[in-house]
Formats: sequence, structure tokens, C-alpha cells
Amino acid sequence: MQDPRESQRRPSAQGSRIDPYVGSYAARAQGMVASEVRALFAVASRPEVVSLAGGMPNVGALPMDDIGRIVWQVVAEQGSTALQYGSAQGDPVLREHICEVMGEEGIDAAADDVIVTVGSQQALDLVTRVFVDPGDVVLCEAPTYVTAINTFAAFQADVRHVEMDDDGVVPEALDESLRRMAAEGRRVKFFYTIPNFHNPAGVTLSAERRTRVLEICRRHGLLVLEDNPYGLLRYDGEAVPPLRSQAPDNVIYLGSFSKTLSPGFRIGWALAPAAVRAKLVLAAESAMLSHSTFNQMVVRRYLTAHAWREQIKNFNEMYRERRDAMLGALDALMPAGTTWTRPDGGFFVWVTLPEGLDAKAMLPRAVNERVAYVPGTGFYASDEGRRNMRLSFCYPTSDQIREGVRRLVGVIEGETELRDTFGGASTPAAAGDDSPFPDLP
Repeated sequence: MQDPRESQRRPSAQGSRIDPYVGSYAARAQGMVASEVRALFAVASRPEVVSLAGGMPNVGALPMDDIGRIVWQVVAEQGSTALQYGSAQGDPVLREHICEVMGEEGIDAAADDVIVTVGSQQALDLVTRVFVDPGDVVLCEAPTYVTAINTFAAFQADVRHVEMDDDGVVPEALDESLRRMAAEGRRVKFFYTIPNFHNPAGVTLSAERRTRVLEICRRHGLLVLEDNPYGLLRYDGEAVPPLRSQAPDNVIYLGSFSKTLSPGFRIGWALAPAAVRAKLVLAAESAMLSHSTFNQMVVRRYLTAHAWREQIKNFNEMYRERRDAMLGALDALMPAGTTWTRPDGGFFVWVTLPEGLDAKAMLPRAVNERVAYVPGTGFYASDEGRRNMRLSFCYPTSDQIREGVRRLVGVIEGETELRDTFGGASTPAAAGDDSPFPDLP
């Protein structure tokens, strides 16, 4: 006799030998794809490979003894609270400290308007969940943060890119995009931007352009989603006021402790107008009920008892040295026809290869030469970025960075010779293989 549960387990459409449930997934699941950054981790983490790929902060520079002591104190003194359920909006004392952190950049905020999230990535998810219907347009810089693209796609948004240059997004291009969408009858829900030390481009939106961008968005009735995980990691120049500080009623601001403390705590936040904040709290409750009370209490005690501003200064000195090592190596070694950005902070340099080279196609050769990077194609919703790569300087040491750039230059020079010899795609291994990762010995 057939088990009646069998019929309930069958997919609604014919599956495959690999995935018998392929016909049962919701349409929005088609937008859930692995990012090229995540796919690199297994290869890039091998000790023989110099990884200029992942944007992993150097948590080894943290005061581990102090953090260990704080963890012990939270368990010993507040364990019955720290190990219990909490509020979906987040610990109120931590939210007060978050307002102090934002105050370092000139944001005047009230704790009631802050919602704690599981990293700023969850804030992206919650905002998209609250605002986006299938087919709605989300405007982003070109290029933009790869996981933001994946988040928007998972909610079936139509991601459209807006041109940017060394001074950030081009206001005229943003205005033209909004006019075009209006003429087509399309609904644009928000403009997503990373104005400080952009991931992946490394550039910063100029003060003059910030004013113009906000005026354009206000005129079109468009919400701005400002993602600022790197804002306190400035190595040169003067700080530029956040968009939120200039237009508090029109900007949702996202922040994170992943870069200035540790990604392992998974603590980020959103600062939103009151009505939006209430919706985000409801969305958070339905998604995960409540955050880790324990992690929040550890972070709040760290902010209370530790000289966190001095720790950020220490990070900045270390990352500045590594940034300078990368720029110096690029200046000294990169072949003619290659260009790159010069970040004032953050973690990333955006490289544009000479004409005729394909960064994704040449990645297998790079990995064989024991150096890894992220191809530019992952940072676009469209088929762009083939001549680009993102290089990260936050995790390897200065000596490793210089060696990684040396290896990378050798790969580029080899690809250039192939291009000049064959006049086509530069990496034969890529011709019939979509995987950028060969088996390494």
C-alpha cells in the first residue's frame, strides 16, 4: 500500500535526477544564485594562494584577551538575560551606543528609530521585503555590492544600473534613469548606494554630488538606501557628511560592526523614519523572531568598557599601510593600458584591464599561479564588467599583497601575449568551461 505522504512529497512539476523538487520552488527562488565572491572562498583560503579576493577584515588585530573577558563577564553576570529571547528591534542599550557610533560621522539619531539586524545584510533583506513587489525597479550604481544584487533579485526586483565614475554616481545619469523609468510607467522603489569607499569600486561620492543626488531623489519622490559599512575606515582626506545627515526623512541608513569590530558577531542596524522602522520590526519578527541577545550584550559591553574609537584608529593605520602596499605595487608593476581606482578608505581597489582581456576568463590561470581576485562580472545585474576585477587589501599582509600583485601582473602579461597572438579570448581553458576554478595540485 502506498504511503499517503508520498503524494505530498512529490514536486508539482517534473523534477530532475539532481533536484527532484525543481518544479516546486517559488518563482522568486530562480533569483537566488551563488555569488562569485562566495564561490572563491574554498580556493582562496588555501595557504599557497595569495587571496586578493574576499573583503574579510583582519580580526587578528582585535584585543582578543579583552573580548574574551567581556564574553566571560556577560555569561557570569548577565547569563540569564543574555541566553534568553529578546526584542526584534534589538537591545535598547545597544541602540543607544549605535547612535553614538553614527554620531562620529555626523548623524543625529534617536535609539527608537534604530533596528538592530543580523549584519547590514539582513537590513537589506528587510528593506527589500517591505518595499519591493515583483517587477519593481531598484536603481543601483554600476557596479554595486554583489550580495545586494542577489537580495534584490531574490525578491524579483528589476535591478537597473546607474553610471558612476571616480567621484561616485553621476547625478545626471541618475536623473535620466528616473525620467526614463517614469516614461515607461515603471515603479522605482529606491536608489541603493554605497557612498563611502564603495564596494567594489573603492570610490567616494563627492560632497557636491551628494547634495545633487538627494535633490534629484527628493524631486522624483524616491527613497534612498544608504549602505555605509566602511565609513569610519578612512585613511586620507576629510570625512564627507552621510546622506542621512542631510535628508533624514528620505534616507534609510544601514550600518554594521562587521568591519569596525568583527563580522562574527553579526550585528548591523538600520536607521529609518519611524513608519518604516515599524514595518522593518514586523518583518524582522516574521523572519527570525528575535536577534541573538547574547551577541548584542557582548557588543554593547565592548562599546561601554573598551576604547573602541582607539581600536578603529588602529585598524585605520593597519589598513592604510596595506592600501599603500597595493597601490605602490600596482603603480610599479601593472602593464600599460591597465587602470585602477585609488580609495581613501575601505577595503577595495577596482581594476580595469587592457582592451581584449576578460577577468573572468583568466581567473583559472590566476588561480594556477596562486593568486585570487573577484571578476567584475559579479558586481553587475547585466552582462558587464568583463574587463574589471576587484582587489581587496584588508586581509593579506603588505608583503603578501606585493607578492600577489606580482603574480597577478604575470598572469595579465601572459593573457596579453595570448590576445596579441590569437586575437581572441585570452584563456583557452575558459572556452568550454564555465567554472573559474580548476583543480589545484
